[in-house]
Amino acid sequence: MRRFQERVLGTGRTEISSSDGDIWLLGVCHNISQQESTANVDTSNELAAFEQDFSSKILVTYRKGFDAIGDSKYTSDVNWGCMLRSSQMLVAQALLFHKLGRSWRKTIDKPLDKEYIEILQSFGDSEASAFSIHNLLQAGKGYGLAVGSWVGPYAMCRTWEVLARNQRETDNLAEQPFPIAIYVVSGDEDGERGGAPVVCIEDASKRCSDFSRGKLAWTPLLLLVPLVLGLDKINPRYIPLLQSTFKFPQSLGILGGKPGASTYIIGVQGEKALYLDPHEVQQVVNINEDSQETSTSSYHSNVIRHIPLDSIDPSLAIGFYCRDKDDFDDFCSHASKLAEESNGAPLFTVAQSQRFSSQTTSAPGNPGFQDDDSIAMDVANEAENNEDDWQLL
Repeated sequence: MRRFQERVLGTGRTEISSSDGDIWLLGVCHNISQQESTANVDTSNELAAFEQDFSSKILVTYRKGFDAIGDSKYTSDVNWGCMLRSSQMLVAQALLFHKLGRSWRKTIDKPLDKEYIEILQSFGDSEASAFSIHNLLQAGKGYGLAVGSWVGPYAMCRTWEVLARNQRETDNLAEQPFPIAIYVVSGDEDGERGGAPVVCIEDASKRCSDFSRGKLAWTPLLLLVPLVLGLDKINPRYIPLLQSTFKFPQSLGILGGKPGASTYIIGVQGEKALYLDPHEVQQVVNINEDSQETSTSSYHSNVIRHIPLDSIDPSLAIGFYCRDKDDFDDFCSHASKLAEESNGAPLFTVAQSQRFSSQTTSAPGNPGFQDDDSIAMDVANEAENNEDDWQLL
């Protein structure tokens, strides 16, 4: 299995060198490329801090030996569940940031944080776990999710939207399985056609209001932005923009990889994408918060893999977590600045309402943007066909 993955993803090299520049990991810069005149101990400390940050991110991989999914005989997601696992990782980071903060690091000390254990439990491999692969497949039926088949980033984002909505069992936000509103940012109402997706501030506000059943003007918010950035290969003009999204304090990384191998990209160093790999096959485990001997090692990795950014599949999704309205406003400021620096071909834009977004995305008289816009429309129409390539894994 690993040899096959390496033929698709490459060898997943693990060398990290200070000569390749600083590392941006989900909104945090690790300054490992300090000047030669700086004491070596400083660089060593920075590298150690990065490694601890990386290894504290939750890893979700293929599992075997769980209860059969629905009426099927599948007791493992090996060879087909990598996108589901990648999406679980992104959502797990959102919950980790929400409950424990961006500065949280996993330690060997026990007892383990109660919130951390609860997060891992919610991603267990059974129907009893809120965000299990079992429940994701059930929630995503309307978007083509099926046992044994791969699904693309857009359908995966919409599936999380459905699952979170279905699990709103209480008026108390703190007691909800997923205490964060979800906003899937699309290019138009269907999310399948159009130019750059538009983050509409009024839509985001409505998601928060609906989530709190009108009790709050704003709630924590998870933004998911599915994109198609080329035909067979990612358009090179988008690579610097993707790099910049990891500098957003709200960054949750990217669901992406190479055709046939979804990964969870959590950082960049120069032209390299650093990722967590869901393709390791591990035995199912039951996390028990009452047992302090629980091993959580299978949910973390200190193996730092990377692939060239220009080799990732053009079909991907970017995630952002905004804790409150001020954090969302800061995200909009970063996003607007990035759009202004895009030379007419932004990843996504920001507008107050749909009314203004229709004027913004059409970009009249803007040469270059219209060409990319037309390409994006053609590619989006072929998204389902392109996703067949991912059926391999």
